[in-house]
Amino acid sequence: MSVILYNDSFLMREQGKVDMEDRGYQFGDGIYEALRVYNGKMFLLDLHMKRLERSARELRLDLPYDTPHLVDRLKTLIQKNEMNDGYVYFQVTRGAIARKHRFPEKKIDCVLTGSVEATPRDEDLHPDGIKVSLLDDIRWLRCDIKTLNLLGNVLANQEAYEKGADDAILHRGGIVTEGTTCNVFMVKDGTLITHLADHFILNGITRLFVLGLAEQLGIPVEERTFTTEELLNADEVFITSTGVRVCPVTKIDEHPVGDGRPGPVSQQLLDAFNRAIVKFIAE
Repeated sequence: MSVILYNDSFLMREQGKVDMEDRGYQFGDGIYEALRVYNGKMFLLDLHMKRLERSARELRLDLPYDTPHLVDRLKTLIQKNEMNDGYVYFQVTRGAIARKHRFPEKKIDCVLTGSVEATPRDEDLHPDGIKVSLLDDIRWLRCDIKTLNLLGNVLANQEAYEKGADDAILHRGGIVTEGTTCNVFMVKDGTLITHLADHFILNGITRLFVLGLAEQLGIPVEERTFTTEELLNADEVFITSTGVRVCPVTKIDEHPVGDGRPGPVSQQLLDAFNRAIVKFIAE
C-alpha cells in the first residue's frame, strides 16, 4: 500500500476520496506537475514549481499553500513511501462546489493530491529510437498551461498506438507543434530546431534543460516554427520529456528519419543529460 498526499495530510491510497462535484473531476479545472526523483531528490524542482505558479496564474487559481510548504509536503511524501528513484505527481483543482461552468462566486478550498511511482533509473530507455505517427493537433489553443484537460492528447496518443507507434507528433495546418506527451526537436545540418515557446506548446522543463545543454555543448539552436515537410527531411528527430529525457525518433509513420538510426546530436545531448543526473545525485 502506498501513501498519498491529500491537502495537508498523508493518507493510505485507499482512503483517498474525490468529491463528485470537484471541478477537476467535472471540468478538468486544475493544474498538475510530474517530477523525476533520483536518490530521493526531486530533479529540476525549481523550474517545475515556477511553471506550476505560472499555470495557476493563467487559470486564476489560488494555490492552497505557498511553494516552500508544498515542496516540504512533496519531500515528506517521497520519504513516507521510502522511494529512491521514480516520479512524484501532484495536482491542484479549484475545489468542489455545485456544478456551474463559471468560477464560484464564493471562495472555496482548492484540493491538492499527490502520489509517487517507483521506477528504475535507466540511462537510455530507447536505444534504438521510437516510431511516431504524424497527426493533426486537435487540442485547444492554450497548450502552454499545464492543465488537467488532456483529452486531446489522450485521443491522439491512442490513435498513434493503434497505428503501431509509440507516440504522435502533432501539427496544425502543416506546422509541427509538439507530441502528446513531449516536446519535439529536429536537427538539420547540425542545427537544433524546436517550436518556440508560445501558446501552441507546453514549455517543457526537460525542453528547457536540453536547450541549456545544447548551449553548453556549442550546438546551434533555432526556436522557430517548422513544417511537417521539414520534419520528414530532417537529419535527426527526437523528443524530450520528464519520462524519456532525450529520445530519438527513427521512424515517422512509414518514413525513416535520416538513416533510420539514432543520430549523434541526440546521443550527445542524452549523454550530457545523464552526466547532469549523476552530478545531481552526488550533490
